[in-house]
Amino acid sequence: MTTVGFLLVPDLHLLDLAGPAQVFSTARDLGYDYALAYLSEHAEVPTAQGLPVHAETIWPALRPDDLLIVPGWRSPTLRGTGRLAAETLDWVADHHRAGGTVASVCSGADVLGRAGLLDGRRCTTHHGLQDELARRYKRATVVRDVLYVVDGRVITSAGIASGVDLALYLMAVRHGPAAAARIAREMVVYARRNGDEQQTSAMLRHRGHLSDAVHKIQDLIDQRYAERLPLAALAGAGGISERTLTRQFSRATGLTPLGYQQALRLERAEHLIGHGSTVHAAARAVGFEDPRMLRRLRARH
Repeated sequence: MTTVGFLLVPDLHLLDLAGPAQVFSTARDLGYDYALAYLSEHAEVPTAQGLPVHAETIWPALRPDDLLIVPGWRSPTLRGTGRLAAETLDWVADHHRAGGTVASVCSGADVLGRAGLLDGRRCTTHHGLQDELARRYKRATVVRDVLYVVDGRVITSAGIASGVDLALYLMAVRHGPAAAARIAREMVVYARRNGDEQQTSAMLRHRGHLSDAVHKIQDLIDQRYAERLPLAALAGAGGISERTLTRQFSRATGLTPLGYQQALRLERAEHLIGHGSTVHAAARAVGFEDPRMLRRLRARH
């Protein structure tokens, strides 16, 4: 079972917490093995919206595969808000040092910065806090006007509702794009929000179009991206000719069906490699018969 720990700071914004929590809760309802833990230095956490939240003050020992997410809080400025003890910041850094993934929503990026996790990394936050974040952490590169930024095992997202996009991205890289799409449908979420091309999952990045026929083919590729999918089989599933499929798919996504499948394979392989898999094992896991193909794709991107 994977634990998703939410580190709660006083004056917490409810949607910063509720958005990603709902994603992982829905994933659990659909059979994915997640446990949610709400953690804080205090048993009761006041929120910016006035509804107090109960949290655990005895924290579980997190494993490398577990997630730690820091939602944002009411922060007209970062300075003087979101106070946490030095021991808590060390705990955040230790989880990352042990191989874990740490993520933030909105002003939660400031906690990652105080824990030393933004040094030398790309990151983002709410548009109203980007300048201050850049001033506070001069060794970080603040990426502006994107939904989220992925830099290794440190993931930062913009304000409020972008936490949903961040959580769906995490589901896509951990369980495949079909899982993320299914969760989004259950949540009645429009799952095709596009951000900077390098910061969104392939599933989200190439779904910003209105072609039902192409979406249907993408759904099939999402579910079976590790398999061999001949163009004729895809065209048959869509009820169109191979030539029409290639033309419509390229017009809608900017990729061929094979290019889209390879993008999904590459994204999943990068996740596996980031969590200790060898290139050879990752290549096999995502369907490449020859690991050299994965190496070529990684070099190209």
